Amino acid sequence: MSYIKVKGFENLVRDVKSNGIVNTNVSEFQLYMKRRKERNQSGDKLRNACKEINNLKSELREIKDLLTKVLSK
Repeated sequence: MSYIKVKGFENLVRDVKSNGIVNTNVSEFQLYMKRRKERNQSGDKLRNACKEINNLKSELREIKDLLTKVLSK
């Protein structure tokens, strides 16, 4: 693979074949991956909380329907 340095950036190079930008600084890449993983985990927590809230709403609707049926009899 051949690379060309990106102007103004010491740790970035462009791959000539794919025309993609590559970061050559390993510690920056590891920090990026750690932040990305944390962001994904917080997104998963939010999605799980939303699912749980929707479950509770559904159960409350079911309880409400049952109570209205019992009271109407």
